[in-house]
Amino acid sequence: MAKGPVWPYNHGMRDSFKTGKTLYGNEIPDSIVRKAERRFNKYAAKFGYDPARSPTLTCVGEGWGFEDFGMRTVRDAASLPPGAGEPFDVDRGMVIGTIRMGFGHSRMAIAIASAARALGYDPYWLDLMSFPGTAARDTIEYLEGLYNLGSRVSQRSKLFNKYVWEYVTSVAAQKLTFSVEEDALSRIFVPLYRDVPKDLPFFSTHPWTGHAAVNAGMGDVVTIIPDNFPLAFHIVEGSHHVAQSPSAYMGYRTLHSMGGPAGLTSSMPASDISLVGHYVDHEIVAGIEGDCEARLRRMRDGRTRRFLLTMGGAGAQVLRFASIARDCKDAIESKKLALFVNMGDHKGRWADLERRFREDGIAWTLHSDWKETRAFIDGAADGDVSGIHVFLHDDFYCAVYATNLLMRVSDVMITKPSELSFYPVPKLFIQRVGRHEAWGAIRGSEIGDGTIETASETGLFRTLKLLTEESDLGELYCANIMRNKKDGIYDGAYNAVKLAAQLRKKG
Repeated sequence: MAKGPVWPYNHGMRDSFKTGKTLYGNEIPDSIVRKAERRFNKYAAKFGYDPARSPTLTCVGEGWGFEDFGMRTVRDAASLPPGAGEPFDVDRGMVIGTIRMGFGHSRMAIAIASAARALGYDPYWLDLMSFPGTAARDTIEYLEGLYNLGSRVSQRSKLFNKYVWEYVTSVAAQKLTFSVEEDALSRIFVPLYRDVPKDLPFFSTHPWTGHAAVNAGMGDVVTIIPDNFPLAFHIVEGSHHVAQSPSAYMGYRTLHSMGGPAGLTSSMPASDISLVGHYVDHEIVAGIEGDCEARLRRMRDGRTRRFLLTMGGAGAQVLRFASIARDCKDAIESKKLALFVNMGDHKGRWADLERRFREDGIAWTLHSDWKETRAFIDGAADGDVSGIHVFLHDDFYCAVYATNLLMRVSDVMITKPSELSFYPVPKLFIQRVGRHEAWGAIRGSEIGDGTIETASETGLFRTLKLLTEESDLGELYCANIMRNKKDGIYDGAYNAVKLAAQLRKKG
């Protein structure tokens, strides 16, 4: 694997950027380097960053992720009883870096963990938000708050969405210089990596975790690129990138539209990127035929059509969810249609939606106990379901993973074209939250397992009515999903794990 440039280290972290920096052979203006350093210094000062302060790491088998995938959580030993925890398994271990910002990044991490376990490896979950009192956590929490606010405002204000948020989530993050800025910021996170064995395969599900891993001296870093729209924000020089679609591969390989006014002279080396396919959990891939056959059987038997609504990590779709439930009220009461609504861990957003349900006279059943939720899903696999079922869980893993389980017993998933665009379930795409998500719907419609983006309410409700009362689109999507499986389109998580293992052998 091609490695990034060698930099001096201090307390295990890379020193400040130098002028004359290049990125894949492309010169970066000194003004951008200085801007990146100012941003790093701003947050380092704001949150008390000290490169000499780092937790002592240990690994514990705890929580539902361990029960499902044997996924051990990386923790600060000081937060555990004496003697608790165990070291990394340097022979079979693979580390997955997350920041718990948005559900999509964590969903990719779960897919990698599931595939790693299925292929005989031990996944370790390094969540940078799991270390209270550190500059890393405080920085991420602050920036996540800004992002979530922007996402919610974009769904309430067409002007803000058109002139601000669409730009922020596409053009602003598309320039190659953006990667330099994120690289500089990520030095704040490096102290959390001090005890991670440097030769373990490391999966980065957010560029901050990847930059920090490279800056900490880790050798085999695999950058899991989300979405289908090439953004320099996701580029981590010194890592091996994996993409889910041919268009994303071409975009990153050529650094398409990432130059800005100055233009670019070089591309990303072929040795630094691979096309692997969609990142999907082993359990979902293995169950594709059975799940699609169950959907076709329900359509053929005239049973209640099941639609899954999924709230994103920013909690930005309350108004759209309310309008869908209101429009479908008669169909729900006549048992033509049932709604599964996963609110994630958004208690505040559920309070908003609950108020609108009450105003519209809409009944629902709330599921907030994880064991009860899983029992309901198990029963739905073969049994009948009616009404509206709302899912709300305090535990972040449960909030994310509930959608992965619910999609398997749903006929159609109604979602913004986020990371869920790549999952093998028939999809009705509603309005995106950020311009970068538009290409997720394009990918789904191209391979035939989802609709095009229905941004208008009239288009959404017309398509929803058709999916409820007729069967041709549902049959089309199920047929394409099964064909896509045969073509290996949904094998991205397996392929990423196999690639990481190969890189380690070469290393």
